[in-house]
Amino acid sequence: MDEPTPTRPLRCLVTGATGYIGGRLVPELLAAGHRVRCLARDPGRLRDQPWRSEVEAVAGDVTRPDTLHGAFDDIDVAYYLIHSLGTGPGFETLDRHAAQAFAAAARTAGTHRIVYLSGLLPAGVAERDLSAHLRSRAEVGRLLRAGGVPTAELRAAVIIGSGSASFEMLRHLTERLPAMVTPRWVDTRIQPIAVRDVLHYLVGAATLPPDVDRPFDIGGPDVLTYRLMMRHYAEVAGLPPRLIVPVPVLTPALSSHWVGLVTPVPGSLARPLVESLRHEVVCREHDIVRWVPDPPGGLTGFDRAVELALRRIQDAQVATRWSSASPPGAPSDPLPTDPDWAGGSLYQDLRRRRVAADPAALWRVVEGVGGENGWYSLPVAWTLRGLLDRLAGGVGLRRGRRDRHRLRVGDALDFWRVEEIEPGRLLRLRAEMRLPGLAWLELRVTPDGDGGALYQQRALFHPHGLAGHLYWWSIAPLHTLVFGAMARNITARAGQPD
Repeated sequence: MDEPTPTRPLRCLVTGATGYIGGRLVPELLAAGHRVRCLARDPGRLRDQPWRSEVEAVAGDVTRPDTLHGAFDDIDVAYYLIHSLGTGPGFETLDRHAAQAFAAAARTAGTHRIVYLSGLLPAGVAERDLSAHLRSRAEVGRLLRAGGVPTAELRAAVIIGSGSASFEMLRHLTERLPAMVTPRWVDTRIQPIAVRDVLHYLVGAATLPPDVDRPFDIGGPDVLTYRLMMRHYAEVAGLPPRLIVPVPVLTPALSSHWVGLVTPVPGSLARPLVESLRHEVVCREHDIVRWVPDPPGGLTGFDRAVELALRRIQDAQVATRWSSASPPGAPSDPLPTDPDWAGGSLYQDLRRRRVAADPAALWRVVEGVGGENGWYSLPVAWTLRGLLDRLAGGVGLRRGRRDRHRLRVGDALDFWRVEEIEPGRLLRLRAEMRLPGLAWLELRVTPDGDGGALYQQRALFHPHGLAGHLYWWSIAPLHTLVFGAMARNITARAGQPD
């Protein structure tokens, strides 16, 4: 196979395309003009990706070498983005065999380069004293470089982006605990990096000269302790300052159980992450810049990275389409392939009802909610909620609506505002009452094919700190009364003649 040249696109194989980094790397490679083939155990899991029609997908499993035949054909650069973190005992052996199979398949096919995203290693610590997680990462890098194909191993510490396991652990610990007793590793120095900068280096590594065969440390511009990361996160997220008291009695094992209890991150995943925080992880070199310049405008600082990661979490969850929720330039946004504990907490109350009425008749009722028309359930409860909001300094229900029958984006509607409207299909309202979080009410009409319609109603709440979680669960018993009656009465009203 001919050596790749700058005059033609590179042919890239991406493993882990259903995962956190892989799912974000693919569109970046496509935007850079490269051609992409995705290797997945189940290519069907890629079907909802907005870039699916632009890539080739093949079935294969790096732990089963016999399934890799043909996957590396005509490939210039192969990305190794696989790690068995959280799979339980024996993951080091699994990673070892997978790396050896991957390197052998790349060498046999004549692949010119391997790019591997690894973990940042602490200085002056013997490999035997590393956590099993970091020890395995380091071994995989050695095995790939020993396989006969030039390998760029990019070593990163905490990656800041919604969906990153390390970041989600940081997010949930900070949001849910206004005060916490913590282990000593909260004072460990860490050099985090924004996911957009990781992707920048991964894409740039594809064009490294063939004689570059080595690891590189990559990190952002800030070096912080975990305690400072939590405090900075709270400040960016608009949370009150967190009280953090480190104690020496919490071992990594106990800490992982504590993390698993407080956050949605599974304990099997939390333990290796916590164990990796025992040692300082700070970049010892920045040699990658000799071949891959830093991003335009420089590397992303921690506070800015957190801001980017948080900016559209809730919007991505309530948007009509995932593709519209992940615009170019926002690689930190959640993806549908992210784990279910990623992206922050989002509570919902979902109601569905079929109605024999014409969809247009149902839509007229939906578009007419609020103001003089009311909310179709327990008027006393809505009035009381409005009064409480006014007492708290909010807008209450006094704003009403601009037009009794028609709505448009930006309209005030009692203590809601119209965030999105697709005539005949979707009305999404964003709450403007005083709340310890963000809330939406989404009303959707779908024709059922038999002349009737399906009505779907979702109340969504993104809690802000511990107070937000307590608020949701304190009002949860009222949901059946308020939202249940609302769905019943709206669909019943649609069936009545005007």
